[in-house]
Amino acid sequence: MKNYFLFIISVLFIGFTSLAQEKKVIRIINSDFIDMNQTEIPGAILFTGNVQVEHDGVIINCNKAYHFKDENYVKAFGNVRLNQGDSITMTSKYAEYNGNQKFAFATGDVVLRSPESTLTTDTINFDRSIQQAYYNTYGTIINNENTLRSKSGRYFLNEKKYQFKTAVTVTNPECTIKTNHLDFYDNSGHAYVFGPSTITSKENVIYTENGFYDTKNHTSNLSKNSTITYENRKIKGDKIFYDRKNDFSTATNNVKITDSINRMVVRGHYAEMYKAKDSMFISKKALIATFVENDSVYIHAKRILVTGKQSERIVRGFNNARIFKSDMSGKCDSIHSDQQKGLTQLIGKPVLWSQKSQLTGDIMHLIGNNKTEKMDSLKVMNNAFIVQKDTIGNGYNQVKGQHLYGKFRDNKLYEVDMVKNAEMIYYMYNDKNELVGIDKGVCSNIHLELENNQIQTVTKLINAEGQIYPEAEFPENARKLRGFVWRGDEEIKRLEDIFPAEELALDEKAQLQSKKDAIADEKPMEIKKETLEYGKPVKKPAPAKKKKK
Repeated sequence: MKNYFLFIISVLFIGFTSLAQEKKVIRIINSDFIDMNQTEIPGAILFTGNVQVEHDGVIINCNKAYHFKDENYVKAFGNVRLNQGDSITMTSKYAEYNGNQKFAFATGDVVLRSPESTLTTDTINFDRSIQQAYYNTYGTIINNENTLRSKSGRYFLNEKKYQFKTAVTVTNPECTIKTNHLDFYDNSGHAYVFGPSTITSKENVIYTENGFYDTKNHTSNLSKNSTITYENRKIKGDKIFYDRKNDFSTATNNVKITDSINRMVVRGHYAEMYKAKDSMFISKKALIATFVENDSVYIHAKRILVTGKQSERIVRGFNNARIFKSDMSGKCDSIHSDQQKGLTQLIGKPVLWSQKSQLTGDIMHLIGNNKTEKMDSLKVMNNAFIVQKDTIGNGYNQVKGQHLYGKFRDNKLYEVDMVKNAEMIYYMYNDKNELVGIDKGVCSNIHLELENNQIQTVTKLINAEGQIYPEAEFPENARKLRGFVWRGDEEIKRLEDIFPAEELALDEKAQLQSKKDAIADEKPMEIKKETLEYGKPVKKPAPAKKKKK
């Protein structure tokens, strides 16, 4: 029983000791004068002249102070200075401090200084229990080269983070950030924006609804509805990285780059842009669309590289390159298009289709006229071969030779010269569309006249040999020239067909990633859950009434 009684006494003693330790009292360390008659403020002791107050690691200096000892509360007047170690220093004209709640209230030309920044405002509340200071009276923060202005804000001392949930503007020599929700880290200069936000500089304007910006290194990561707008170019993507110093950016998933000067739109799921070099690299369902003479020309390849300034632009497409236009389409291993020369080269097993006509060869050159912005001529070097499906019967008109030279009129091929070792098979019809014979011949050169991409006349030149055979006397195995390959089943008839199957699968991956990113964006980064309602003024505790004896 005695031991039990001692145990209870020990527990109570430890409890009272812990409570006393938790509830530390405010101490007056220094004062020139003390007035204890309580005539001025009942319940308080008046201290004046070089007053210094201490409570649990905080030192308060002021000209005059009222100390409410029973309430563990102090009011400070004139040149008030509050120090919490080396973390912050706060100066003001007036302040109150509640030792029980570890809560400070300061007003009148308040300046809050940390090792990295200085905040100036009219009124600040400082809750030491959670190490947060907040204001709702317009404030300006100076952090190195950054100036932050807002109506209200909160400072998290442990994380060295400012948080703003009303309109805030960040200004530095490189750019200006405007948003309604910003987390700014004091020591690193990192800024996180949530909701509609803009980052404006001399070079461009960035819009995002969820992003990060490094104000020291001037790099940014943007992850929701983001756009970078230059003078004549706009970049969109689900995710964008931007390096302002190097003027370099990357975009991922649902990328769209619009070039208003060159009338060009670039799409893909990954892109890199170097503004200083005026170049871009696109992959993952890459597509370039250029607007020429009331029509659009589309180019696709596994990888596309665009370099050069306006009027000097070069487009290179590598691996399984394809081209599509309303009246023409084609395939090859790679494409090289030089805007200044007006030359587009189709390299590596090239093939062009147009209205049931097929053209193949080792290398193809499409030559445009930069003044008229229309197609001018066509060259096919080595193994040139034209195949045209007979519109009436089941046969194929064929013309082959070593080289081909064609001319365009109003973007339509109207004459062709097949040069050197030319051969042909041509199905001849009368005015009643009756087959009158099949013309097979050889010569040095062949000249063709076309209308709407259909062969109208054939002229054999130099050492011409040939014969017109009745259909019944011309065997099936002789109706195809050596090297004949019909690739009509590969023809790109719609824009959707310009992408191979493996590239189409990238859309589904991009959309899935976009959904994951959207879910992540719904949870803004919060380092610590706030325990106070943001921006709500805290009521100052009134001194307790003096008990009657």
